[in-house]
Amino acid sequence: MTRKQKRMGVIVGGLAMLGAAAGLVLYALSDTIVFFYVPSEVAEKHIAPGQRFRLGGLVKPGSLVKGASATVNFEVTDNKKAVMKVAFTGQLPDLFREGQGVVAEGKLDEGGLFIADTVLAKHDETYMPKEVADKLKEQGLWQEGQTP
Repeated sequence: MTRKQKRMGVIVGGLAMLGAAAGLVLYALSDTIVFFYVPSEVAEKHIAPGQRFRLGGLVKPGSLVKGASATVNFEVTDNKKAVMKVAFTGQLPDLFREGQGVVAEGKLDEGGLFIADTVLAKHDETYMPKEVADKLKEQGLWQEGQTP
């Protein structure tokens, strides 16, 4: 073998090892991947009970019911026809309220109820922390009319 052929063999072998390592890492992480769906996508995809995913949308006004032992039931909608009932046991975030955005992580039970173990309340898309807005003003990058 010539020097050029040896060098090419080393490069090809190295790329094969790198590809195998990347494949093993992706295979190991495949169990921890959690998908994000809105209620209409959950209905379309017929997600199996017990599969973990994130459910996002708006808390439907008038659907919030606080039960015993810190259990809360509410409905999440994507302002289409689809609505999903959610049950959560624990303390809700301070920003959680009807009509606001929410992301809940959990799984469906056999009856189609989404059992959430984590609930996150979302700010609207115009939210910006005061510190960031102040820095932008100092740098002259702040456009008037924006809300901090």
